[in-house]
Amino acid sequence: MLGTFAVGKTSLVRRFVDSIYSDEYHTTIGVKIDKKVICANEREMTLVLWDIYGRDDFQSLRMEYLRGMSGYLLVADGTRRNTVQEALSIAQEVEKAFAKVPFICLLNKADLQDEWEVGADTEKQLIERGWSVMRSSAKTGHAVESAFEELGRKMLS
Repeated sequence: MLGTFAVGKTSLVRRFVDSIYSDEYHTTIGVKIDKKVICANEREMTLVLWDIYGRDDFQSLRMEYLRGMSGYLLVADGTRRNTVQEALSIAQEVEKAFAKVPFICLLNKADLQDEWEVGADTEKQLIERGWSVMRSSAKTGHAVESAFEELGRKMLS
């Protein structure tokens, strides 16, 4: 789980692993690790999820946390346009360090459509880059399960 601070990485993991959501914000310090068994391409696989602290002005992404990863979810907040720029920057850092690793970009907080700042043109530009892009909501559960399953399929192919 990669992205800047407060985009919903921890909430997405909690929704996926424990089927719960909380409005309380708790910043992740370091890494929180969870796991869940899924079925992808008719194969059972265990996802080991590293919920890494959000990158911000004070903390850069520590590449040693990413060594050995098979894929990642790159999370941006659809209500904060600047988080998409941060996601682009993170993806470039990861690609520079590890070449091509399967990932899916989640535009999270789809339940807050009235506050949405990421336009269809931005989504189109990400798709034109070859990115898989999905709108998700940790609060409602929209596209959470399918995002992790799609990532599992991408990692197997």
